[in-house]
Amino acid sequence: MRASYIQDPEKWASGFDFSVPVQVRFGETDMFGHLNNTYNFSYFELARIEYFKHIGLMNDWLNPKGTTIPVVADLQCDYVKQVFFDEKLQIHVKAESIGNSSVDIHYHATNKKGDTVFTGRGSIVQINKTTGKGSAWTEKEKSLFIPR
Repeated sequence: MRASYIQDPEKWASGFDFSVPVQVRFGETDMFGHLNNTYNFSYFELARIEYFKHIGLMNDWLNPKGTTIPVVADLQCDYVKQVFFDEKLQIHVKAESIGNSSVDIHYHATNKKGDTVFTGRGSIVQINKTTGKGSAWTEKEKSLFIPR
C-alpha cells in the first residue's frame, strides 16, 4: 500500500474493529467485469453510515429536531487490486483522528482471502443545520469514536 495516510500497513489494518459486507453487483462493473472506480465511494458511504449507526451518532443526526448533521468535507480512494463482479468484500471503517468538529475516517476494503483491494480516508464535519458552520463534538460524542 502506498497511501500517504498509512505509515505502517500492518498496524493500520489491525486497528479496525467494524466492517460491513458488500457483494459487487453486475451494474457496478465496467465492460471488463471490473468494479467501476466510482462505486468504491458508495461502499465507503454505506460502511460509514452503518459505522455511525453502530456507535450511536445517527439517531441525533436523523432527529428532525436535531441541530447538527454530518457533511463529507473530502474523500479519497487508493486502488490496490482489481475487484470483479460478484466478489464479496468487507469494508472496514474506523475513526483515525478527531478534531474539534471533524473526524478523519479511514476505510480498508478486503476480499474473501483477506487481501487489501482498496483503501480510503475522508474528513467528516459536523455542522449546525441553521448556520452551516462547524459544530464542536461534545465529550460524549468524541468518546463514541474510541473503540470499545
